[in-house]
Amino acid sequence: MSSTSEPIGLPAEAASGSKWSRETKVIALIAVAHFVSHVHIMLLPPLFGEVREAFGVSYIQIGLALTAFNVASALLQTPAGFLVDRIGPRAMLTGGLLLGAAAIAAAALLPGYWFFVIAYAFLGVANTVYHPADYTILSATVDHRRIGKAFSIHTFAGYLGSGVTPALVLACAAVWGWRGGFLFAAGLSFAVALLVIVAGSILPRVVHKPGQQPAKGETKVGLGLLLSAPILRNLLFFFCMAMATGGIQTFTVVGLEAIHGTTFSAANVALSGFLLCSAFGVLLGGIIADRTPHHERVAAVGFAFTSTMAILMAWVNMPAAVLVGVMSLGGLLNGMIQPSRDMMVRAVTPPGSFGKVFGFVSTGFNLGGMMAPLLYGWLMDRGEPRAIFMIVVGFFILALVTAITRAKPQGNATWTR
Repeated sequence: MSSTSEPIGLPAEAASGSKWSRETKVIALIAVAHFVSHVHIMLLPPLFGEVREAFGVSYIQIGLALTAFNVASALLQTPAGFLVDRIGPRAMLTGGLLLGAAAIAAAALLPGYWFFVIAYAFLGVANTVYHPADYTILSATVDHRRIGKAFSIHTFAGYLGSGVTPALVLACAAVWGWRGGFLFAAGLSFAVALLVIVAGSILPRVVHKPGQQPAKGETKVGLGLLLSAPILRNLLFFFCMAMATGGIQTFTVVGLEAIHGTTFSAANVALSGFLLCSAFGVLLGGIIADRTPHHERVAAVGFAFTSTMAILMAWVNMPAAVLVGVMSLGGLLNGMIQPSRDMMVRAVTPPGSFGKVFGFVSTGFNLGGMMAPLLYGWLMDRGEPRAIFMIVVGFFILALVTAITRAKPQGNATWTR
């Protein structure tokens, strides 16, 4: 497969410095941007009540804003990936941060409920740039011997952003109201955009030869790559992960209470253990991913235990301490899978196509994000909470099958490490 651009390279002034120092700065900058993207994702849920009262609408109507966010992301993330490969990840990342800042500010300042929903749709558009741009930059700058750790730090930063946002925006809202919390998040996004602009010389960019024109049929080649079996397999993998983890993250508390009468506090502590240990499992997974080309085996170990965890949650009334321990270990192994997941995508991606491929497969997250709440909420309404955990197990097993049956790329040894 070919790309219309020249290989991504670094400016001379950046290339002249220490390679290790350059990689560290790039990873740190991309991690900060990914942190901000997860602040955007988690901004509304802690403030649902205040926003609903401000507009005088129902929870379903406020939830429509999140639907608009996910629909925009799902529809436009693949085109954003093509743009990353065409005009460069640095420009796209900067544009995404600035658009995100503008969208959040508009949601806070413009009057009326529909302006809020439209602003959230534009925030979803801004969200499309992060995975294509981030993974393109990391793949272009970080030595393959350390790329697993780079991916793990990137993912960890996103987990961290999700984890600190509720406390952060609630603290801002307590002082300035929900609009103040939104404006703080907008200011944070704008500040990081300025940081990317100022420090942009260390980031890679796509360089076209003078007078170079896009090759005829390039779009067809691009679509042919995305519709190839290895890429579609990874899209399915991402979708399964979103459906499985979405069930655990969203319905663990109410599900355990309905099945076993588990107290609200015990279930929340167990869920917090799962989420916190997932973040640290990502860092562990990055170390492992750099030490083995057998990423499907790492995924197999992680999926085996997370499936066992879900079965225990559905059928065994565990004491609180045991529940916390089981979910924390499950979170650790669930996080461990993530860098290997990214390495499996990188292994089947030709140089110059990281943007479009990571943008396309990341659409699986958006599809899962749209479908999981509807499916699992329907099961809760029907009084079938145990079925939620069984379906979670099914998606974990399907993700495992897609991982262990993948064909290893031939002739691309450096991509698989």
